[in-house]
Amino acid sequence: MGNILYIETATQVCSVALSANGTISQILESNEKNSHSATITVFIEEVMKSSGIPFAALDAVAVSMGPGSYTGLRIGVSTAKGICYALDKPLIAISTLQSMAAGMLKGMESRNFGTPSQPFLLCPMIDARRMEVYTALYDTNLGLVRNIQAEIIIESSFEAELEQSQVWFFGDGAAKCKTVLGNHPNARFIDDFQLSAAFMVSLAEEKFNRSEFEDVVYFEPYYLKDFIPGIPKIKGLRF
Repeated sequence: MGNILYIETATQVCSVALSANGTISQILESNEKNSHSATITVFIEEVMKSSGIPFAALDAVAVSMGPGSYTGLRIGVSTAKGICYALDKPLIAISTLQSMAAGMLKGMESRNFGTPSQPFLLCPMIDARRMEVYTALYDTNLGLVRNIQAEIIIESSFEAELEQSQVWFFGDGAAKCKTVLGNHPNARFIDDFQLSAAFMVSLAEEKFNRSEFEDVVYFEPYYLKDFIPGIPKIKGLRF
């Protein structure tokens, strides 16, 4: 399995981790808004230095591929590609939403609410502004039950799934959906979930063992939606 470096910048969280043979040995994280560009390379350098493992000893770099913040994804993927290209190492891309589901599933017992006794689905949500989220549904084997999509949350959202089983909503997009969906008896909301590079480990190990790597030159993040730049707020500038 070897040494894998993990980079997670799809949301406000900036997280870098290093694993050796499937076990996290070093991790650094920050929840400071708009800090990715200033933090990511510092975290990578500190993680590698603390581990005592030289960059040349890396076996792969895993990166959260999205969906998520356009700027955050650009920073994380560009950094991962740069390391892979310079060191001639393979690049592993992990779905951000599936990574969230993996982290949620792994941490259910440690969060003091245990594993539900009835069937349930995992619904990671990433804030996409206003009442829109990037989301998908996964079963307890991390199989995709409902495709990744950008969805505007209304009262009928997830109606069919909520009628059949419990649905656990989590991520930085879940809080704003609680007022709309929170009254359903099968809806469960986790308020303190935070994305982490550590959630990618098992998924990345599986891809590494299958030699499922990306083309370093042509790989792009999964934005899901086209980037729409805002109007610059410069005094005296008109459009």
